[in-house]
Amino acid sequence: KKASSLAKNRTQKKTRGLEEYDKEMQKIIKEELKKRERKRKLLVALSICMALFCFGYFGYYYYNAKENEAYYEDLAALKQQEPTSEVTPPTVTIHYDEEEVVVPDILDEYKNLFNKNKDLIGWIKIADKNNKGTPFIDYPVVQAGDNEYYLRRDFEEEYDKNGSIFLDKDCDVIKRSTNLIIYGHHMRTGKMFGKLDKYSDKDFYEDHKYIEFDTIYEKSVYQVMYVFRTRVLKENEIAFKYYQFIDAGSVEEFNSNMKEMARMSLYDTGVTAGYGDELLTLSTCDNSQTDGRFVVVAKRIH
Repeated sequence: KKASSLAKNRTQKKTRGLEEYDKEMQKIIKEELKKRERKRKLLVALSICMALFCFGYFGYYYYNAKENEAYYEDLAALKQQEPTSEVTPPTVTIHYDEEEVVVPDILDEYKNLFNKNKDLIGWIKIADKNNKGTPFIDYPVVQAGDNEYYLRRDFEEEYDKNGSIFLDKDCDVIKRSTNLIIYGHHMRTGKMFGKLDKYSDKDFYEDHKYIEFDTIYEKSVYQVMYVFRTRVLKENEIAFKYYQFIDAGSVEEFNSNMKEMARMSLYDTGVTAGYGDELLTLSTCDNSQTDGRFVVVAKRIH
């Protein structure tokens, strides 16, 4: 009975009406209830706004990815069209010497693209070994006077957070640098070099051994040799810096660089290179470490 009585008293206390309090207390209680209701409504409004923002953000992200995809499909289609006008490459001075060199004729399939942007230097494409389905990398490659210009610009030099795929400013496709280094952002959408790190899986490598990289002057195919993770090193750090390996001045220098890349490679492809071979290096960011980079190195086979 005592327990039942206590429970009854608790229930009565819980259900005590507002009118049982004096006017001053009623006023305080009403104000408190109003504050709680305002907080509840504010939290609901904030939750709705956050939900709308998230849906909007992901919707825009998806739309932007699709728009970007369509943009580059249109550029790729230009390769299949007849040139609308002739292109006259200028006579240029090759860097590091004073020799005047006449630039070779531009391949017909790249003339329309070159007319849209004179920074065009080539096109990169990676498909599976059977060349089926959509290539997971299929982009024009540009080259500017510095390695910053195309970080946030598209092929038409308009602002684009995806940036463009670009060749290192110091590489020479006419006199053929030992190693052509190509950079691209690692985008979450998979665009640009966002899927390059799939090469960390050897099974993926087995299906994607070959990289097509045409300059605007000639076609080339490269075979993947090394795949590794590294980082951008400080200037005073004495270690192999793949991004500084562009021209090999001697057999010893070339072999030393090959040895370092083989040591860092995630797996053995069985492919090697000798002094005189032409190399292609693809580089993108890697979030596994500070200033990380994911790198794929290939050798030209024809």
